[in-house]
Amino acid sequence: MTKIIKYGDVEVGGDSLITVQSMTNTKTHDIDSTVRQIHQLEKNGCDITRVAVPDEKSAEALKEIKSNVNIPVIADIHFDYKLALKSVKSGADGIRINPGNIGSEEKVKKIVYTCREKNIPIRVGVNSGSVKKEYINKFKGVNEDSLVESALDQIRQIEKFQYNNIVVSIKSSNVVQNYKSNLKLSKLINYPIHLGVTESGTYENGIIKSSMGIGSLLMQGIGDTIRVSLTADPVEEVRVGRKMLQYLNLRPYGPNIISCPTCGRTEINIEKLSLELEKRIIKENIKTDITIAVMGCVVNGPGEAKEADIGIAGGKGEAILFKKGKLIKKIGEDNIVDSIIEEIKKSCK
Repeated sequence: MTKIIKYGDVEVGGDSLITVQSMTNTKTHDIDSTVRQIHQLEKNGCDITRVAVPDEKSAEALKEIKSNVNIPVIADIHFDYKLALKSVKSGADGIRINPGNIGSEEKVKKIVYTCREKNIPIRVGVNSGSVKKEYINKFKGVNEDSLVESALDQIRQIEKFQYNNIVVSIKSSNVVQNYKSNLKLSKLINYPIHLGVTESGTYENGIIKSSMGIGSLLMQGIGDTIRVSLTADPVEEVRVGRKMLQYLNLRPYGPNIISCPTCGRTEINIEKLSLELEKRIIKENIKTDITIAVMGCVVNGPGEAKEADIGIAGGKGEAILFKKGKLIKKIGEDNIVDSIIEEIKKSCK
């Protein structure tokens, strides 16, 4: 089991709930836009957010951002150690750095000592594009060995100054390499591990890669906090991450819709109904932890629908509505979604 660290009031590691992170894509110095996006992320289930700090005005903006949001904010720093110091002064709940990009050991020391004063976690880590040349040469390329050794090297650079409030990440855009690297890392450290598949791509491809790369590790008990990296709205990263945890029975995230794949027996438009139901649940911000079955015919449908908290089994232009295994009524195809939403809301009371 990994050790526990805290970003603000949010625990990461140990037997704590696995947290979901995202990163804002606003200009951090645009305080109103950044705060607005963080509120949206929080509304959709984000536990921890990260913001880019490329300049002094962004570091300074953290002070006001922090005073207007509820979830922890991590400052993402590259190259300039002074921005890390400024971010801590402005109230950042954590710092993300690559010690090798900071420069001299003295600069790294200043960051560590500043974080140590406030007991702020430092996240270190490596991705497939930032492996040290010496490890590429030693291990003959970018692979799990060179990635893990680079990550351990970064840990040692922080531990050198008697500080162990550390989170570690290894990320690769190669799903198999990502898996092997984190599997090996997990056997060598007890620090919390931040999981993600870096640069995973646009919405559809990114979801597929992230589900395999993150989910395969979570199923083995590896990983304490996750970020699904998508070339998409950061809100979608959070939704996908939370659903990933939901479907692995690690954290609830609203209704779980199961729907049949359709076949020649189907008499109602299951795809249309399921998509409309998903949109209504998101639109009405329904978070009840229940299972809903949307089944298309009378062969398997009644059995599956009875097993769900709420379910329908389709017939020709109509459906049978079940609740907790009990037949409630027949409903016309045009009223199916409204009827399911109505039953969900009754369950909330």
